[in-house]
Amino acid sequence: MAHGPGAAALVDREWTLAELAAAYAYPEPVPGAPRPWLRANMVSTLDGAAQHEGRSQPISSAADMRIFGTLRALADVIMVGAETVRQEGYRPARARAEFAAARAAAGQGPAAAIAVVSASLELDFSLPLFTSPVVPTLVLTGAAAPADRIAAAEKAGATVVIAGAGPGIEPARAVRALADLGHTRLLTEGGPRLLGRLVSAEVVDEMCLTLSPMLTAGDAQRIAGGPPVAVPHRFELVSLLEEAGFLFGRYRRS
Repeated sequence: MAHGPGAAALVDREWTLAELAAAYAYPEPVPGAPRPWLRANMVSTLDGAAQHEGRSQPISSAADMRIFGTLRALADVIMVGAETVRQEGYRPARARAEFAAARAAAGQGPAAAIAVVSASLELDFSLPLFTSPVVPTLVLTGAAAPADRIAAAEKAGATVVIAGAGPGIEPARAVRALADLGHTRLLTEGGPRLLGRLVSAEVVDEMCLTLSPMLTAGDAQRIAGGPPVAVPHRFELVSLLEEAGFLFGRYRRS
């Protein structure tokens, strides 16, 4: 793996999970004034596809999945769009023995909570994501969401968080609501529509992007879709890793 500014020292071997955890550590909270930090993690092909046939797995790699797992293990909560839950067959984040001591020392639970973002709440509440999570799954929605679906989510054991005045969420309000629940280390894995909304609302602090050395053509979505920002904001490169032709960039808002 190669490295860039801010990355740990380069070693000519596969990085251990502990080294990856150190390289991707969240910023230290300011004493007395903790603020949420929203990190996004996505993968893209050379020609800009975020998926192949609706899923990200075909354009991923073993190293990408190690980083994916590490970022999950560092987070308090993982925000994900409802369509991505359906397409990717989302399951609860699992408790991992390798990270247990570090999570306990940081005051975190055994695993990150999954926070599903949905306006309609048309979700299958019989899935393991809702019936058998290590920590209760959250559902982020708006005040105008269907009352019967809110009741179904709560009956399934999910914690419903109202983060918008309409049927859907307001991104900044969703981030604040998660922080109010004690979740300040935030991670989103998309999909593209959710990430696009978060980018447009200017609440993304950090972007972790895997560049996959593949070409797919077709009409797959980019990593973020939706309305553009008024003025593009520049992000600075924190680190750049490489393995088997895959590039793993970490960028922070300047």
